[in-house]
Amino acid sequence: MRIHAFVIALAALAALAAGLPAHAQQSKNNGVRYRWVDAKGLPHYSDSLSEGAIKAGYDVLNGQGMVVQHVDKTLTAQERVAAEKLATQRAAAQRTARQHERDDIQLLNAYPDVAAYQTALQQILDNLDQQIGTTRINLHSQEKALADLLARAADLENAKEPVPKPLHDRIASQRDVVADQRATLARQQDQRDATAQKQAQQLQHFRELKEAQKQERGY
Repeated sequence: MRIHAFVIALAALAALAAGLPAHAQQSKNNGVRYRWVDAKGLPHYSDSLSEGAIKAGYDVLNGQGMVVQHVDKTLTAQERVAAEKLATQRAAAQRTARQHERDDIQLLNAYPDVAAYQTALQQILDNLDQQIGTTRINLHSQEKALADLLARAADLENAKEPVPKPLHDRIASQRDVVADQRATLARQQDQRDATAQKQAQQLQHFRELKEAQKQERGY
């Protein structure tokens, strides 16, 4: 009986020893596997990293097949520059979006309703209209002064008298003044038109913000 028990024990030890390498390997990897997709879109799985996986980028899977980490592919110098540029653009876009959100909140806090905001916008247009009116008055005055100088020169020419150089110079100078005033008036009118167009967009945006706020609050 003792010999039979001893033989059984030896057999059990041998079986345990035979199972040790596989168990040790499983413990070493902890069930970790790697998954990557090749250029043809085909997935690959492996217990160890290959050169293809490192180049393509890979996922680290646990024993349950869940992704626990993602490693991006190895980039070339050109790809790295492009990735950095894209990341910079995305960061700038995110900053702009956050700034727009802050501006919208400030706008909603500044004006209780559409009518109040519309009044504020109209005041800006009224100021521009006042500037345009002042420029028109100045232009009319300068054009009259130029007309007077030209009339004096015409009277001298009709009288067969030479037009003195100082008068010529004054006429040239006055033409420049009139041209400058006309250019100023054109710029102001363009600014007024652009402002009115922009305000129409701003007012529509404000209406949309108020409507969204109303729906969010439920009243």
